[in-house]
Amino acid sequence: MDLHLQDRLVVVTGGGSGIGAGITEVLREEGARVAIVSRSGPDAGWLARVGAEFHQAELADDAACRAAVQAIRDRHGAVHGLVNNAGANDGVGLGCGPEAFRASLNQNLVHYYTMLDLLAEDLKASRGAVVNITSKTALTGQGGTSAYVAAKAAQLGLTREWAVEFLPYGVRVNAIVVAEVMTPLYSRWLETLPDPEAALEAITRRIPLEARMTTAREIADTCAFLLSDRASHTTGQWLFPDGGYTHLDRAVGSLR
Repeated sequence: MDLHLQDRLVVVTGGGSGIGAGITEVLREEGARVAIVSRSGPDAGWLARVGAEFHQAELADDAACRAAVQAIRDRHGAVHGLVNNAGANDGVGLGCGPEAFRASLNQNLVHYYTMLDLLAEDLKASRGAVVNITSKTALTGQGGTSAYVAAKAAQLGLTREWAVEFLPYGVRVNAIVVAEVMTPLYSRWLETLPDPEAALEAITRRIPLEARMTTAREIADTCAFLLSDRASHTTGQWLFPDGGYTHLDRAVGSLR
């Protein structure tokens, strides 16, 4: 299926690692131009091989975001799509204090608003699309991570709010709710556990479809579809490419 993304310019925050890198790779395969915006630069060899470009910016810094967006516009013109993806589960829970809570929201939530605010006129002009990458923890909770869960829940609410706000301009806004995806960050978290292999086996056993982790590619494929005009009447939706983890009874694993 041709997604009609050829030469369309998409900004992907955190697009050089983990799920973001998977999104960048799929968009490039579909012929889109990709501008990655993040604090840390991706591997230079990977960047050259994929054919994306990188703009360094601390996303919690509004001025840095503004400068990155202007640099992208100066080079390419108007932006057609935005993937808000950057963030990390930083374990800021109860007991960490309100200062740490606010700082975490700034790292995980506020730049979703900042980037869309900066690119709103571009997206209106191109009748573009926005995809917010969020997390199942917004719906399930996790424990010990109040700030991250608050950020992810807010992203779901903003997806619906922005979908309404952009209706007059034909701009679609959707969210992908990520569950269990093996990324370098996830792998590092597993290594902090007493028995990583046993922990991974216990997690995958509870994923209803095929008892396996979702791949970054599966998230990326969903993202590319939502950015494309093949999803032309889809807006304000939360999609769950998670093997049924969030909504199906995990006890169905015992039926296999």
